[in-house]
Amino acid sequence: MRIFFTGGSGKAGHHVAPYLASLGHQVTNIDRTPLGHPDVQDLEVDLTDAGQVWSALAAVPTEADFDDPDLDLTRGSAYDAVVHFAAIPRPLASSDQTTYATNVLAHYNVLEAATRLGVRKIVFASSETTYGICFGQGERKPLYVPVDEEHPVVPEDSYAMSKVAGEVTAHAFHARTGADIYGLRINNVIEPDEYTELFPPFLEDPSLRRRNLFAYIDTRDLGQMVRRCLETDGLGYEVFNVANADMSVAATTDEVIARFYDGVEVRREMGRDETFYSIEKARRVLGYEPEHSWRDVLDDPGA
Repeated sequence: MRIFFTGGSGKAGHHVAPYLASLGHQVTNIDRTPLGHPDVQDLEVDLTDAGQVWSALAAVPTEADFDDPDLDLTRGSAYDAVVHFAAIPRPLASSDQTTYATNVLAHYNVLEAATRLGVRKIVFASSETTYGICFGQGERKPLYVPVDEEHPVVPEDSYAMSKVAGEVTAHAFHARTGADIYGLRINNVIEPDEYTELFPPFLEDPSLRRRNLFAYIDTRDLGQMVRRCLETDGLGYEVFNVANADMSVAATTDEVIARFYDGVEVRREMGRDETFYSIEKARRVLGYEPEHSWRDVLDDPGA
């Protein structure tokens, strides 16, 4: 596939874009900062400028052979799929107004151009923050655990608001065009080399992970999730939680429930180390199965 990948130079993107390229896809990184990876083409685009987005999506394929007599430069888009990860990645990185306006406008521009130009597969990054717990003011608990995609989205911060607006926008573009548009509610992104640096305090004090529902997503498993979305057609509009299968703490689920979720409905029996950020839908619908864990790198003090 020819993949128009926005935000390929970001924390998640700079792992996922090369991973897709390693599978044989032709990946163009759309970013203000070049990735500089030998297998990924860089293209600088301001996604808040609709004209630039349309031009980039309708551009000549990066691998085009101008000596090919069958080369068609008049068709809609040169790309088969869009993976849209680009965004201001959290609140307080910019002003609240800038975060919301940038993320919503860029998202709209990408979806409008892609669907108008005939792209039929779009995968976009939503966020765990949509559930309102991560950046909620004060103590915020889920209505029930494990938290699945049916849980209400109740954002309080500008970043989470922009992600909920993005989901509504994506659903509308699917309704208008019938394109497959899949949203990924991505949990806290962890790079493989961050386990030894970040996780020892988490294992000692699970309260540090309360706002992330004690969950995380390894960038390598995020790459697998994107791949499965690209390979699965016909779902229409869907959103999926994306996390690893286990928690990011050494405490057991029973210990976490007793300490942090007293009074919260527990909807089913859970495994000893099972994530509270349910990935059952992704498993059932896409065949997603995480392959990595912090336990592959660190000893589990609770084992």
